[in-house]
Amino acid sequence: MSSSTDTFDIFAVAPPGLEHFLLTEIRALKFASVTAIPGGISFKGNWSEVWRANLELRGATRILVRIGSFMAFHLAQLDKRATKFPWSDTLPHGSAVKVEVTCSKSKIYHDKAAAQRIENALISCGYQINPKARISLKVRVDDNRVTLSLDSSGDSLHKRGHKEAVGKAPMRETLASLFLRQAGYDGTGSVLGPVLDPMCGSGTFLIEAAEIAHGLQPGRSRSFAFEHLNGFDPEAFATLRRPAQPLAGPARFFGSDRDPGAVRMSKDNAMRAGLGDLCDFRNHSLTEARPPNGPPGLVITNPPYGGRIGNKNMLHGLYAGLGETLRQHFSGWRVAIITSEPALAKSTGLVFTSKSAPVPHGGLKIRLFQTGPL
Repeated sequence: MSSSTDTFDIFAVAPPGLEHFLLTEIRALKFASVTAIPGGISFKGNWSEVWRANLELRGATRILVRIGSFMAFHLAQLDKRATKFPWSDTLPHGSAVKVEVTCSKSKIYHDKAAAQRIENALISCGYQINPKARISLKVRVDDNRVTLSLDSSGDSLHKRGHKEAVGKAPMRETLASLFLRQAGYDGTGSVLGPVLDPMCGSGTFLIEAAEIAHGLQPGRSRSFAFEHLNGFDPEAFATLRRPAQPLAGPARFFGSDRDPGAVRMSKDNAMRAGLGDLCDFRNHSLTEARPPNGPPGLVITNPPYGGRIGNKNMLHGLYAGLGETLRQHFSGWRVAIITSEPALAKSTGLVFTSKSAPVPHGGLKIRLFQTGPL
């Protein structure tokens, strides 16, 4: 049986292009032996650290746990060694498993044939194969080494558990949190003023920012695949989870949208997250956006862009209106805009001091464009 003290190689999957910001987050949470590699961050820990990573990490897409590896140079060898692998250390006997295999630079080069051998080995050891199973085994055959990892998360970690309503072309929470971190909003420094999104959609940026500011666990409202693995200790896990009580205002996170349905969604999502009093959502046009009373803060928004919604040639006016509104009314505020089109960002007339590396999102490459204080 797997022990709670066993130490594993753990891999936090990151959105490509944002690994550095997930690395910063993981280091801030004091995980051990942290290393950035393409596609995510590796670190070491026991099951308790696996549980904590799922609960605490905002920017990770999922948390994979390496449970073993062996060399295999042909399918018969893969079959034999997979059959001898100690699956019962982590997989409850008789449980359903789905298997995903990728092969690269190996004598075993056919993904489906390799997956069939792994599945047959699992069946011979008393397990069921089901493509919809909660437990997902990810197998990588690279340079003839077979690496076995379990997906400890289940549903993608952007599914926080308290957000039910989403709008058209939503920004995933994991991406939003990393863009906020890239814009300097990480819950620790001096950049903790008000946050405003004048095209808030379902409220993702503002809810993430409020949770960051108040140290809430992003996974506090959901379940995870690791709860179905050997070694899971519900009582020990309960000591790591911090259920959130509704937080009192005044509001510091402000959103608006011309779509009344989006405003209703945002309000409902914030209430479910326990942040209703901290978030102020209003229904009006982009050009009516105004800063709240008090010190300046951060405007962060994900406007429509060509490949995402509509014809990009019709959007230059929208971006120009955004820039004009911000220049006239948001003196001292910093601005962060996510878009796939540099030409649309340029249409704002704002002076951007930096732009991020491209990040894949919905089949496009998007970037974060930032200004200094206006």
